[in-house]
Amino acid sequence: MSQAEEKDRFASRLASIPGIQPLPSIGDWILIQVEQPAELARRVNRRIAPGIMSVPRNLNGAVRVHVGDPIDNEKLLRTLRDLVA
Repeated sequence: MSQAEEKDRFASRLASIPGIQPLPSIGDWILIQVEQPAELARRVNRRIAPGIMSVPRNLNGAVRVHVGDPIDNEKLLRTLRDLVA
């Protein structure tokens, strides 16, 4: 699977989580509209690894995540489901 195909698959799976809204993004990152971005990023980074999720400057209500390999992306999806449920 190409990186672009994995990004599309990952974005689609992110969109299936209530409270998570992927936005059009470029490169190997996906911008996600969420409530309480700083709190969510802090909790995800603590649970998985520092820097896995970041809060972009000058953009309210969003976080960004790097598109990794399918195994890492699934781990992030499970974590997000747990944290936003």
